[in-house]
Amino acid sequence: MRHPRLTLAALALAIAAAPAAAPSPAAADDLCRVVDIDFTPTDELQIVVWLEDAAGNYVETLYLTEATGRRGLGNRPGRMDFNSSWAWPYGRRIQTFPVWAHRHGMSWPMLVFQSGTDNDLSHSFSQSSVEGYYCRPLQEGEPAWDAETCASTAYTDKGVPSASDSLYPPRADVAYTEGVDDPAVAGYDEMNPFDAVTQATPVGGAHLLLNWPLPADLPLGDYVVWVEVSKESDFNAEYNPTSYPAPTGILYSQYGLPYRGQPSVVYRVPVTVGNDLTIGTATTFDGYGDPDGLDGDVRVPDGTIDTDVPGSGAQRLLTTVDGELAYLVRVQARAERDDAAPAAPADGQVVDVTATTATVSFVEPGDDGLDGRVEGYEVRYRAGTAMVEDNFLASNPVAVSMVPDDAGTTRELTIPGLLPQTDYWVGIRAYDDCKNYGPLEIIELTTGARETGEVDACFVATAAYGSILANDVAMLRHVRDSVLRTNVVGELAVEAYYTFGPALAGLIGESEELRGLARDLLGPLVDQVRDLSYVEPPPATP
Repeated sequence: MRHPRLTLAALALAIAAAPAAAPSPAAADDLCRVVDIDFTPTDELQIVVWLEDAAGNYVETLYLTEATGRRGLGNRPGRMDFNSSWAWPYGRRIQTFPVWAHRHGMSWPMLVFQSGTDNDLSHSFSQSSVEGYYCRPLQEGEPAWDAETCASTAYTDKGVPSASDSLYPPRADVAYTEGVDDPAVAGYDEMNPFDAVTQATPVGGAHLLLNWPLPADLPLGDYVVWVEVSKESDFNAEYNPTSYPAPTGILYSQYGLPYRGQPSVVYRVPVTVGNDLTIGTATTFDGYGDPDGLDGDVRVPDGTIDTDVPGSGAQRLLTTVDGELAYLVRVQARAERDDAAPAAPADGQVVDVTATTATVSFVEPGDDGLDGRVEGYEVRYRAGTAMVEDNFLASNPVAVSMVPDDAGTTRELTIPGLLPQTDYWVGIRAYDDCKNYGPLEIIELTTGARETGEVDACFVATAAYGSILANDVAMLRHVRDSVLRTNVVGELAVEAYYTFGPALAGLIGESEELRGLARDLLGPLVDQVRDLSYVEPPPATP
């Protein structure tokens, strides 16, 4: 059953009209009530945390990892059972958070490819704009497969709204490209209400503490905190590529791998919000979501979900031990008196940059101005355009696992997954116990050049034909790998191509006239390639 979304004011009225067991209204004092949620995640998880009242009505989303909250994982063009790999760009993953999705009561237009088909990974260049996050689909064994880096600049179809509804928001991280993207892309970010609670995927094994201050108009009383956790390729005997295989009968099905393993698992922690400290814990999972994402029911725990494999099934969250207390999820509700915001982090500096990473440093502020110790930091980065206060929450979040130290301590932070030769702005702000945020410290930097041999793509051919998966491009790639790279002269030609190809491809990609000329020049070569017979090179001898 889908619950209608309640505003905080409507929730207060509903609770006030309930029987005597309803919560009492918040006291008229200067205290802030804070809910702390802490747990220890394992690697490569997607996580959402939300609050419901004791009657099961959705109140608010408190935390959401960026793949769903910002990158549109649940509402991307393409069928839900497309294969997957690192930074895979297509396929609506509606089974990521089915319980949360069916309870929050919101909906958005479902995105489909501009061509109108859900079955094709290759799209016209005229409908594919530059991709700032996702990579082109890969085949297992390509050099970039295990490196978890984009093999080259990618272009993707950002989709178009359809008449159908989705329970997941669209991407909020794309800039509209006129003449290529559908005009609706310009409004994707305005459709997404989760910027303020979206965070980067947490670091596996690092204890995570979330703080959520209750709004002043939210009544005191009993609530339930829900945590839903999803993970691709979490296989076991029940959920695996045999039981949930890759789709068949579609083009480019050889790209990526089947990813549908064990479904999302949920943890449930009741907690009372009042003037005293209350603590609730979950020591086991409450159940699991629909493997196909079609409903929001919580299935009762059974033997299909792993319970004793760290990082898998119910053990996607590890047991945390605090003295004599052991738990998977702990929720603490407390009252605090803290109305002074922290100062800004000071003396932001660039320590080191590579083609894909940046290390920055800053001096820690205090909890109240320059005094005390802050509760934590929010860090976001932005590419291409300068960061200011107004666009900070619309920028990309960075997973921060550092424990704050005393004011005046110099700290370093490394940001991975950046693009080469790109201007970035990094924003850092501190928050205190009551989630009072201090001013921003903004650091500007430029990443280094891509290292020779780091890319593996037919730059010019891709720009000319509009897709890395175009049939003619695939044949040219086969010539490169099966012929040119089997001799010294050919290998030198490939290295030279990698040196000059990206810049040339950039020029070609921006001009339909140049793309047409490139196709005309490549045409005779493609015709000859079609007539070739390939013999795979023998395995190398020791």
